[in-house]
Amino acid sequence: MQHSRPTSALKPPRPSPLTAERKRLDEDARRQEHWKRWGPYLSERAWGTVREDYSPHGTAWESFSHDQARSRAFRWNEDGLAGISDRHQYICFAIALWNGRDPILKERVFGLTGNEGNHGEDVKEYYFYLDSTPTHSYMKYLYKYPQAEFPYAKLVEENRRRGRRDMEYELINTGIFDENRYFDIVVEYAKASPEDLLIRIHVVNHGPDPAELTLLPTLWFRNTWSWGLDARRPRIREGKAAKGMSVIELDHEYYGRRRLWCERQPTLLFTENETNTSRLYGDTEGARYVKDSFHDYVVRGDKEAVNPDKIGSKAAAHYTLSLAPGASDIVHLRLTNDDSEKGLPREAFNVTFTQRIQEANEFYDELAPPDLSEDARLVQRQAFAGLLWSKQFYHYDANRWLRGDPTWSEPPRERLHGRNSDWTHLYNADVISMPDKWEYPWYAAWDLAFHCIPLALVDATFAKEQLILMLREWYMHPNGQIPAYEWAFGDVNPPVHAWAAWRVYKIDKKRKGVGDRLFLERVFHKLLLNFTWWVNRKDAKGKNIFQGGFLGLDNIGVFDRSAPLPTGGNIEQSDATSWMGMYCLNMLSIALELARENRAYEDVASKFFEHFVYICRAMNNIGDEKIELWNKEDGFFYDVLQLPDGQTLPLKVRSLVGLIPLFAVETLDSELIDSLPRFKHRMQWFIENRPDFSAHVETQSQDGEVRRFLSLVSRDRLKSVLRYMLDEEEFLSPYGIRALSRYHKDHPYLLSAMGMDYRVDYEPAESSTGNFGGNSNWRGPIWFPVNYLLIESLQKFHYFLGDDYRVECPTGSGRIIALNEVAAELSRRLIHIFLRNQTGRRPVFGGTAKFQEDPLWRDTVPFYEYFHGDNGAGIGASHQTGWTGLVAKLIQQSGE
Repeated sequence: MQHSRPTSALKPPRPSPLTAERKRLDEDARRQEHWKRWGPYLSERAWGTVREDYSPHGTAWESFSHDQARSRAFRWNEDGLAGISDRHQYICFAIALWNGRDPILKERVFGLTGNEGNHGEDVKEYYFYLDSTPTHSYMKYLYKYPQAEFPYAKLVEENRRRGRRDMEYELINTGIFDENRYFDIVVEYAKASPEDLLIRIHVVNHGPDPAELTLLPTLWFRNTWSWGLDARRPRIREGKAAKGMSVIELDHEYYGRRRLWCERQPTLLFTENETNTSRLYGDTEGARYVKDSFHDYVVRGDKEAVNPDKIGSKAAAHYTLSLAPGASDIVHLRLTNDDSEKGLPREAFNVTFTQRIQEANEFYDELAPPDLSEDARLVQRQAFAGLLWSKQFYHYDANRWLRGDPTWSEPPRERLHGRNSDWTHLYNADVISMPDKWEYPWYAAWDLAFHCIPLALVDATFAKEQLILMLREWYMHPNGQIPAYEWAFGDVNPPVHAWAAWRVYKIDKKRKGVGDRLFLERVFHKLLLNFTWWVNRKDAKGKNIFQGGFLGLDNIGVFDRSAPLPTGGNIEQSDATSWMGMYCLNMLSIALELARENRAYEDVASKFFEHFVYICRAMNNIGDEKIELWNKEDGFFYDVLQLPDGQTLPLKVRSLVGLIPLFAVETLDSELIDSLPRFKHRMQWFIENRPDFSAHVETQSQDGEVRRFLSLVSRDRLKSVLRYMLDEEEFLSPYGIRALSRYHKDHPYLLSAMGMDYRVDYEPAESSTGNFGGNSNWRGPIWFPVNYLLIESLQKFHYFLGDDYRVECPTGSGRIIALNEVAAELSRRLIHIFLRNQTGRRPVFGGTAKFQEDPLWRDTVPFYEYFHGDNGAGIGASHQTGWTGLVAKLIQQSGE
């Protein structure tokens, strides 16, 4: 049994140095103080996930619905509203609300399932991550709760009625926020110490009439005892009350005793975190005190629903707040292992909050360029907040899930040969950065790689831990594949892990002055396995042309590339091959860095240089069959369809497929290469003996310095590709680079093959087709991760080609600029999706007047999954700060 060290009684903290948050990060990294033991690790949604799906045919949305969530104990991990937990999610805290009209107690955020939404799963509420430090010493969350009855049925029915070509029907469209008839619920957390959490809940009635709100700060244990694996049941009970305060006391085998101090001496409610088998299954012999007992107590008025003995595994403090128009109220709580009887000293409480907020300001001021506007600072701060709030305890033992638990009925036999059945080694029980804790409450390995870039600015240790985690034996498949995401771990994501590791290494080295070579070496050795998997599994014909499936491009192509082609044959993928070219250069860079101190890595570096040579060659002559992915007629890269009869056909869709070759670019400086003679000798051999490779390597000498430039795209082809990319009638939007050229708006791509017709149109918002997934809509919108890689690639091209290599930007404008200026222009366009323009409007809000005009809404910035290709409005998952959080890095490096 492990007990954490008791903290001293709450006292006003002493003034901290400017580096207070960095000091906490260092203490946590050294395991001196566990500052990150508690954090926002609760999901926004645990229902409708693969983990909770025990259906025969993998119908996760129907297997565990929102309606069941309030009554059914979760097997794998918990969810909650504005919630926190410890890093093992044994102990959870969140709020529950009731406005006196809703049919159910509001304990979690509502949204449509993938089968209900006209564009896939879609959260239908408004909540915002306003602030967080990386140790979660301070956090702030805003939830907007309507005062009228929540329109659950109307949202489902109207969106079900709408088709793919229709706009989504949002909560704000129902009129429920008219006249400001809603509450702002602001939940803040401040840590007086790693184990002493202060909680402040600020409620504001923005409506024109008096309004009453039931507030239930709720504390509970994740159910670990019902599955036949651990019968120990931790307990929560009423503690000894102090003056003006009620106390919830808990005991846990791992954490020992803790208390939740609740001011104003509210009534305490107790029940069990157990499934209500009576409600769900008609079991008349089921438990009396169950997960949804607080719903029955508050909403149905059943006073016998809670345990009169004041004991259980779930407890809440019952507050009823009556608020006049415009009035507010604040509730204070304290969750601590401090065994003193002092409870909630108000002065110390307020001083701690003031100090933590000031320390957060100082921490983020260091990251912002000095001349940055307050608006841009707000956007960057909320982007970081979203990234940090999107950490989640993720629990999934695939072998146990496939075979079931001892005390529960055996899962359907179909699952043993169904989803994830070949990932029995996988065991996840970690805090992981999620793409979106409601729409994507499961990690996606390639999303996470992008998350780690801005995360490295605020917490390089966490970023490095995340990258290593995906390569651990209980994550990575024994064959070397990195798990993709829980709906299909075996799917294929673009191989960006090496890129992310190299970038995080350099960001960390720049801040600290010394690189973490141990991290780089650990990652490199595991990535060797993954690289080999790609070579052996995704280049089936041994032609150095790769076929990775959809690779994140989803609906962008003619076919679903993860499925057998309806035409038969196969697609030689320009993007898959280019990703592998980029992978080669990333691994080459890492190997050369490691070779500085260990010459054994020169041999491995030579191997990656060799792979890059053959990929360059193959893109221009697949299998020596004179088949090229570069189309000379158009001056652009395309996929090539090989039909069963041997006919080949370029799929002339102008999309990201033709821009991704730009990612494979690197410059090797003589300072490094001259210090590695064996590598230099082998590289020179390839340059001299592979004349068809000469277009992809250039040598530049100046003042005795020799630099070698490696790229899939030669300087001549670069101008042709950029002519398309920088054309505002093609790829260049006022807000970044579109995923599909606007050319296809008036010139749809049409293909007739094997007696079937296929079509690709430019669609700037949601796609009207469903080639891949319910919410995968990459036809025309702007997509942050690939835009970020394009910016980085342009910077790399400029590093070698210099100021003399200039292009027209935008195409046809007569404005001729260097490539670093093009990169800056793209950065500016992306950043300005979120900033107020000259009229005071943020493009991200689109035409939603409430967000654009209301001072209570216009500074709460959501970070969407992708953005309208023409007007920059946010589309898709509304809280996917993950890769869209890259805007924080763009602001840090480029300003506005």
